[in-house]
Amino acid sequence: MYLPDHFSETRADVLRALIKQHRLATIVRNGPDGLVADHIPLMFDDTTGHPTLRGHVARANPLWREAAEQEVLAIFQGPQAYISPSWYASKAEHGKVVPTWNYVVVHARGRLAAIDDAEWLRAHLSSMTNANESRFTPPWKVADAPDDFIRATARAIVGVEIKVKSLTGKWKISQNRSATDRSGVTQGLDADAAPGAAGMAALMRSTA
Repeated sequence: MYLPDHFSETRADVLRALIKQHRLATIVRNGPDGLVADHIPLMFDDTTGHPTLRGHVARANPLWREAAEQEVLAIFQGPQAYISPSWYASKAEHGKVVPTWNYVVVHARGRLAAIDDAEWLRAHLSSMTNANESRFTPPWKVADAPDDFIRATARAIVGVEIKVKSLTGKWKISQNRSATDRSGVTQGLDADAAPGAAGMAALMRSTA
């Protein structure tokens, strides 16, 4: 990933927060016929001595067989939005402005392990469900479904675990523009109904 210094985000708490808020990862790996990308929600566990990503795939998905013990790249995408040059205050000053795209991403690298264990999967499914259902009232729980159904469902999936070797963050949120240009961008995003605009505006304000 091309990463100019002014877009580099190195704070571990910020990187981990994005992963926890935007759980759907793109896992890039080498397959038998070249590069392969899979899209899998992953849970980030930073409570032990080694940060770990955990998820699961359908047993029919070749990922868990082909990528076992292979280093993979998991990409987490946060807020992103198109930035119009008409939002820059400097447009009126000299007109030397062009469109761009603001976005935040985290790249997590690590070795993938496949886990074909019923107890591990049951605990993982409960943990993932509880985390995602916490905002609902009442939250759905794995125990709400018939036990034989859950056991059958678990037999159709395989767990994957990635021990994180490195985290790299890129926060491209107009840091290379002046304060007045950044203010114009946030105001422009506020008025933009496009998906992602509000999230990017909020992120820019929180990091101003």
